[in-house]
Amino acid sequence: MTVMLTRRDLVIGLAATALLAPTPTLGQAVPTPAQGLGPLYPPERPRDPDFDLTRIAGRAGRAKGSAIEVSGRVLEVDGRPIAGADVQIWQADDFGRYHRPRDNSTAPLDADFQGFGAVLTGADGAYRFRTIRPGGYANRTPHIHYMVKVHGRPRLVTQMYFAGEPRNDRDAPLAGIAEPVRHSAVIVPFDAAGQGRFDIVMAPA
Repeated sequence: MTVMLTRRDLVIGLAATALLAPTPTLGQAVPTPAQGLGPLYPPERPRDPDFDLTRIAGRAGRAKGSAIEVSGRVLEVDGRPIAGADVQIWQADDFGRYHRPRDNSTAPLDADFQGFGAVLTGADGAYRFRTIRPGGYANRTPHIHYMVKVHGRPRLVTQMYFAGEPRNDRDAPLAGIAEPVRHSAVIVPFDAAGQGRFDIVMAPA
């Protein structure tokens, strides 16, 4: 029997798997809290998995929506940068639609939006993505999914949220992260130019 996952199933599943960040010791940063992977992670990387989600190789168009750039560093709890980390993001397009077969939304699909990106951090732990502010859907506030893989360490799956978004207060997965970690660790302000900084702190190995 085939089981079909609905958007409501996704919300409940993410809320149930949202984890509280562990308490850091003196002088250490709070590890970025983990959240559920969800059913919309791509089963395989697209042919164009670069840092720019607003364009797809071989297509002349650009993604619809408000362009943003999110950057940051992947760090140890003591502030040391982690080089060579595989940072992946995936998200809904401007219409709130994922480019995955398991997304059963009836919203339009932006064929010029890449939907997934992947980069490796530099020696300073830095990464950068160019994308669009995702549309919300069902009971979810706009968010960007992250997966960070560091050799020899458990992967980190989390989500980045947008400061000032009214739907944040009603988002179940976001509410699963305790304060004050919620606002300091995963909610990101963006300036008028669409620039935001999201540093990711890995839990100790």
